[in-house]
Amino acid sequence: MKLLLFYAPSFWFKTYQKVLEQVEDQELEANCEEAVVVFYHIEAEDFDRRGKVTTKFVKNIKWLAGKFDSKNVVLHSFNHLSNSKAPADFAEELVQEARARLERAGYSVTVTPFGYLNEWKLHVAGESLAKVFKEI
Repeated sequence: MKLLLFYAPSFWFKTYQKVLEQVEDQELEANCEEAVVVFYHIEAEDFDRRGKVTTKFVKNIKWLAGKFDSKNVVLHSFNHLSNSKAPADFAEELVQEARARLERAGYSVTVTPFGYLNEWKLHVAGESLAKVFKEI
C-alpha cells in the first residue's frame, strides 16, 4: 500500500465520472474542513497482508491527525502511486474496514466514491508535516 497524506484546512470533491461498472450510481459533493486527506493505493501484494496493512493504514492516519489535533479524515482512492493494483472488491473491503476502525475511535470519516473519477480542490497547510508519503 502506498499513501499520500495531507493535512488540509479544506478539501472539496464532486463525483465526475463512473469508471467501474459494478459500483452503484451516485452523485456526491462534499466539503471537509481541518481534515487529514489520504490518497491511498492498495496493491496486489496487500491481499496476503490484509490485517497488517489495514492496521498500519489506520495507525498512519491517526498519527498525522494527532499532529494536527484533528478528528476529520478523507479517504480517496488514488491508483497512480504504483503499477501493482489490488482487485477492486478487495480494495473497497479494506477501505471500509479502515473506515469502521477510525469511526469506532471517534473520527469523522468521508470516503470519496470508489470507482469514480472525482473533481477536487485541496488546500494543504504549509508545515512540512502536512505532506507525508508512506509505504506500508
